Formats: sequence, structure tokens, C-alpha cells
Amino acid sequence: QVQLVESGGGSVQAGGSLRLSCAVSRISFPIRTMGWYRQAPGQKRELVATITGGGNAKYGDSVKGRFTISRDNAKNTVDMQMNSLKSEDTAVYYCNVEVYYLRAWHDHWGQGTQVTVSS
Repeated sequence: QVQLVESGGGSVQAGGSLRLSCAVSRISFPIRTMGWYRQAPGQKRELVATITGGGNAKYGDSVKGRFTISRDNAKNTVDMQMNSLKSEDTAVYYCNVEVYYLRAWHDHWGQGTQVTVSS
């Protein structure tokens, strides 16, 4: 069973920084894309950043230049450094990984971690 364990959320003032981490445990299957999504109250879940196994990163327009995603393929972890945080970054952040088993790619999600930015 694939398990995603997230950490690093919390509360910070605008302009501050936080670092999110996600570890994928109990896995011996290939992982393709790893990433972070977020969902604010009353809003749809949106892409924040993703990264492939080769290190190609993609960012949502609202976080470009402020957030940096990275991954460790040997440890099956994905981190995201969030700088210059704004109140509009307040949301629940979810880790997402694509895992290959049973001849198909499957999406797996973490439980979510709250990020609150006060202005």
C-alpha cells in the first residue's frame, strides 16, 4: 500500500517562508511525476508545482519565482520551498505522486497539510 506522509505546513506572516516535505513509503514501484497541489476554501484544487524523475519542474503561474520544488529519487521524497508567501497562498496543500503498478499509472494523494499566511 502506497503511503504519503506530508510535513512542514503551518502559519507564517506574509513575506515569510515555509518548506513542505512529502515522503512516499512502502513502495517498490516506479514513480513518475511528484508534485504539490492546493485547495483553498470554496476553490477547486489547483496545481502548485510538479517535477518529473528527470528533474523537469512545472509551476502554477501564481507561484513562479517564489516556490521551488525538488525531489530525491533515491529516498522517494519531494520537497517544496515556499518563499515570499502571500495571504492568497493560504490553502491545504496536498502531495501527489504517480505510481506504476498493475500495468497502469495511478495517482496517490497525501492527507493534506494546512498553510496559513497572515497579512
